[in-house]
Amino acid sequence: MAGGGGRPRCPPRALLGMAAALASVVAGWGGPGAGREGGSGGAACPRHRLLRRPLRAEARGDSRQLWGRPSHFLFSCIPVSVYVKVFANSPFLVCMDLARSQEELIDPKYLWIGPDGKKLEGRRYVNLTETGKLMVMGFKESMSGAYTCTLSHKIIETTTQEEREMFEAYQFMVYAYREADHAYQVFVRFTTKECELAANNLFFEELKKILNNIISDLTCHIVDSSCKCHSVKLPKQGLLHELFVSFQVNPFAPGWEEVCHQVPYDCEAATNMRVQEARDRIGEFFHKQTYALKRRFQTVPIIHYMDNSFSVIRIDSCRPGFGKNDITHKNCASCCVVCGPGTFSPNNEVTCQTCTRPRVKMYGARSC
Repeated sequence: MAGGGGRPRCPPRALLGMAAALASVVAGWGGPGAGREGGSGGAACPRHRLLRRPLRAEARGDSRQLWGRPSHFLFSCIPVSVYVKVFANSPFLVCMDLARSQEELIDPKYLWIGPDGKKLEGRRYVNLTETGKLMVMGFKESMSGAYTCTLSHKIIETTTQEEREMFEAYQFMVYAYREADHAYQVFVRFTTKECELAANNLFFEELKKILNNIISDLTCHIVDSSCKCHSVKLPKQGLLHELFVSFQVNPFAPGWEEVCHQVPYDCEAATNMRVQEARDRIGEFFHKQTYALKRRFQTVPIIHYMDNSFSVIRIDSCRPGFGKNDITHKNCASCCVVCGPGTFSPNNEVTCQTCTRPRVKMYGARSC
């Protein structure tokens, strides 16, 4: 059943048996009768230089009410940055600063202007209170931009009763954001008899089938897999031959969009939960390998898992029209923030690109 709602096709209790099954297949391939790949085919897991691993990143949250910073007409002030998750409601934006809210205001009036330069009063997607608070509902990337409020109020002289009208402006830069989509890069090593062994390639193909079977009910799959053989010299030991296996646990297997439609307003969270479960199952599978090899085999197979060699790192990506920027958006550094005017993101990369000819004036552009 897609989405992890049903019974897993390969429950955790079955992982030990699967580990033993893999070891059995390997034992058959790596025995004395196993052949070599020769001729134009070359080695099954060719020798390559080791690659450096990519880095990882983390996440954050929001408040329910945000105060403005005063900006008198002769002096400008840095706007307040606000990050609103796509389809969510913004926090209330308050048309005054905290100090002003503690004072008496006579005949206060509030005028909110949206990113398009037009009044927000009367629009269906806003909630405006009589005290000048603004909430933008069902936020979309196209709603991103500058929201400005002008507060006007009167000052009455006690002795003369003379009235003076005062004006103050408050600006908020409001950005749509999404949570980053997670994938996991896995690294694991196996000992083999030699790099030219024909069984190496067969083993690698069988390993991928087993791993895909473990996570297929989560609409996750194994992508970008590689198997490279290296000769390794350890202290006080002879030369060993090891298979360096790497692959990515990806949450976008066929059918993921159907699962996403069940939770359209929080798809990233559901997707990330699925791929995290897939990562955990694969981790458990490899941890069971050591137990299976010790308890089920009197002779260790030619190709076998190296104990404690399993490691994993998280890789983030952003949906088209969104990207990360820990300089511009330092308060939401782990978020995929909508691409601003003059920038775009056509695919699932992590950053927005700058247009060579900045004609794009909209937020969330996928092309220039």
